Amino acid sequence: MKKMMVCMMVGLLIVSSIGSAFAGTYVIKEGDMLWKIAKANNTTVDALVQLNDIDDRDLIYVNQTLKVSDETTVLSNADKAVALIESIGTTNTEPAGYVNPNKYIQHNLGVADGLAGFGALLSQLPEGSYGKNIRVFEDGDYVIMHNEYNFFGPKVGFDIFRFEEGLIVEHWDNLTPMAEDLNPSGRSQLDGTAELADVDQTKANKALVKGFVNDVLMGGAPEKITEYVSTKEYLQHNTGVADGLDGLGAALAALAEAGMPMVYSENHFVFGHGNFVLAASEGEFLGEHVSFYDLFRVEDGKIVEHWDVIEPIADESTWMNENGKF
Repeated sequence: MKKMMVCMMVGLLIVSSIGSAFAGTYVIKEGDMLWKIAKANNTTVDALVQLNDIDDRDLIYVNQTLKVSDETTVLSNADKAVALIESIGTTNTEPAGYVNPNKYIQHNLGVADGLAGFGALLSQLPEGSYGKNIRVFEDGDYVIMHNEYNFFGPKVGFDIFRFEEGLIVEHWDNLTPMAEDLNPSGRSQLDGTAELADVDQTKANKALVKGFVNDVLMGGAPEKITEYVSTKEYLQHNTGVADGLDGLGAALAALAEAGMPMVYSENHFVFGHGNFVLAASEGEFLGEHVSFYDLFRVEDGKIVEHWDVIEPIADESTWMNENGKF
């Protein structure tokens, strides 16, 4: 069953798109199927069924005119990314059609480029694997996701997808095992605020986080920390750090005292929308070369909440692609 699901998903990805100009209707031709029509018109089979009052989704007719789009059927890039992640481990192959069949650049160093790499990844996942989205936002052509997974055990991860013309063409991620216990302040790696707000503050909030990364995390001017982080409320979701600036300071001091300071050496990108901003950086943690993904929530011009995933960067000799982590 699992191999069949993988083959169906990969087959869906490589099928040629059928033509449509997003005109609102489509006249069915010989050989058409609902999933093909949905893919070509930036919608879903379920949306077509509902929009056209179709009783049997396997029964459509040549020359039948379908409504293919209205305000309720157009999917955003974020909708597509969520559907793809949440289809993992299910028999729903439709969201795989949101991946460009001719161009899929992979930055997960354990997965090969393109459809072959994607199919190989699916085939390796054990029964019970799943993906569940917790937070999602868009920044231009990019969709940023904070997800819960069960891949060979519970995991927490960030995924970034880049879209071109409505299809996914590039992917980055950072994964770590889910902690068994809550952190010193009783928080998990995924709980906390998920509601998007303050969209009009996007530019300012991205600049704030960029400054925090450069001045505080990368050591440019660490004394400026209170210019970036709220002294009234700083909720922490790192597994080993307590709330507040005192909790952060104590954790960093303990690492330094142990001779294993947390070092941020380079920031690669900052994405944001409204009150959520994600920074992806690299550096050193516990003596390993790592990738830092830090998600911040900003309120009234200060950072008030933080989630992160730290993943070791594999030795280049083991990479399944040549694109690099970033």
